[in-house]
Amino acid sequence: MQLTILIGIALAIVAVAFALQNNVPVTVTFLLWRFDSTLAMVLLLAVAIGALIVAFLSTPSVLRLQWQAARQRKQIAALEQSRDELQAQLRRLGTGAARPGTETDSALAKMAPRRP
Repeated sequence: MQLTILIGIALAIVAVAFALQNNVPVTVTFLLWRFDSTLAMVLLLAVAIGALIVAFLSTPSVLRLQWQAARQRKQIAALEQSRDELQAQLRRLGTGAARPGTETDSALAKMAPRRP
């Protein structure tokens, strides 16, 4: 995230430097609309419009990824709680604490509820 911000700032500085070196008057015409300004202003306006378009187009995917991560964190918490409950149940039954690579791992796997 910080790298993205730094890259964005660097690109903005480059765009401003480029725009300031190209300070000649231009006329932009689009259909019935006519805009007279310096090339620097037109370039900065084009960069700003491009940044807005990128922001609007990327927002849905960013939100979707954040929601997906939140759902996965909740699912992980629920699975960890279920695992802890199963381990406590195994201890109560006298089989001992589960250790990696022991038979209790397979018992835990058989007892664990399967969720999609």
